[in-house]
Amino acid sequence: MQKKKIYIIVVALFFLAFFAGNLSYPVLFDRGIDFLNSKLSLKLPHFWNIPFKLGLDLQGGTHLIYQTDLSNVAEQDYSSSMQGLRDVLERRVNLFGVREPLVQVQGERLVIELAGVEDPAEAIQMIGQTPYLEFKETKENYQAILEANQKVAETKEGQMEDPFQTTSLTGKYLKKAELGFDQTTYKSLILLEFNDEGAKIFEELTEKNVGKPLAIYVDGVPISAPNVQEKISGGKAQITGNFTVEEAKSLARNLNAGALPVPITMISQQSVGPTLGKVSLQQSLKAGMIGFLAIIVFLAVFYRIPGLLASLSLLIYIVLLLSLFKLIPVTLTLAGIGGFLLSMGMAVDANVLIFSRFREELKTGKGYLASLEEGNRRAWPAIRDGNLTTILVGLILFGFGTSFVKGFAFTLVIGNLVGMFTAIFITNNFLRCFVDTKLEKFKWLW
Repeated sequence: MQKKKIYIIVVALFFLAFFAGNLSYPVLFDRGIDFLNSKLSLKLPHFWNIPFKLGLDLQGGTHLIYQTDLSNVAEQDYSSSMQGLRDVLERRVNLFGVREPLVQVQGERLVIELAGVEDPAEAIQMIGQTPYLEFKETKENYQAILEANQKVAETKEGQMEDPFQTTSLTGKYLKKAELGFDQTTYKSLILLEFNDEGAKIFEELTEKNVGKPLAIYVDGVPISAPNVQEKISGGKAQITGNFTVEEAKSLARNLNAGALPVPITMISQQSVGPTLGKVSLQQSLKAGMIGFLAIIVFLAVFYRIPGLLASLSLLIYIVLLLSLFKLIPVTLTLAGIGGFLLSMGMAVDANVLIFSRFREELKTGKGYLASLEEGNRRAWPAIRDGNLTTILVGLILFGFGTSFVKGFAFTLVIGNLVGMFTAIFITNNFLRCFVDTKLEKFKWLW
């Protein structure tokens, strides 16, 4: 009964490996289906095809770094402002069809990776079109500043001063913007609606400035400065000015795409061509194949039948891991592939520990099954501690690292978890298939 259970598990593992293998690389299965369809006039479907998600260094694209200006933001609001900025820019580039953009906050900087976009000018234009919207109230010496500015304009001596000062109401709180028309003059204007938090701030702002102008700035330029007649509730406002219909439409569209909660300045740009990415991918795959074949030769020479079984479980490990990369999905970068290859080494290490302990028990004269169970029991603490330590380091790297480091850390952690499963469960069940067989009597095979 125990042997029958093991056989059922092994058959289930092969079915799982078949599914994972075709999910990882469905080309061969699809060719077989096409052959059957052509010969037997069938209409069998192809296998489920999910493409791998490639990172910037493999697919090519643009890497941008922006510096934010938080000088007008309270220190306790730094985090929320940066998160709002990240959300806005991610929504913005998504509207332009960029697949899976990576937008990360690093202190007061924002790192943007746009895979598949090789033209930096195009990427910069995407982000640069997003306006910074803010409302400003009059300074205490508003009239004096206006008079001083008029004198500067007449004499052309000195510098003008902005009579308005920053408030907490920015594009961060914008819910939507749409084109509208003045009911009297029929001029184009932009209708704004804020979210609940923005509506509350706008209500307090208008109540505080009744009878005073409230200026609306877009990208640091004053667009309109209407006088506040009364407290305005409901979170609705409008931008008026000498807009054409097309200008008003464009401004409304850009504001809907996401008005920036804080100003940004690009400080770095880097472009990765698709040719370089293709070469890197090919070299990575070649290195992986060579490493895998070297591992198989090593295991077969030094551990004979257990080595061959470990090679089979390692093959299952690879297709399982690649399937997980597709299903999660994981963005594969060169660093991520490095983490994957390193985790493969850890998986082999677990098998080596088990086999070494297994051999030691056989040499003491114990039977095959007793040696196998004792070998697994004695190898487990070393496997557990080694893999959990690596996983812990991977989690730390993922939590504090940059994008490429995160890719390495994530594949390393996932690879170690799957590697422990293949070594402890899959290889162990393969070895149990030989219990009470003629082969177990030939000690030199093990």
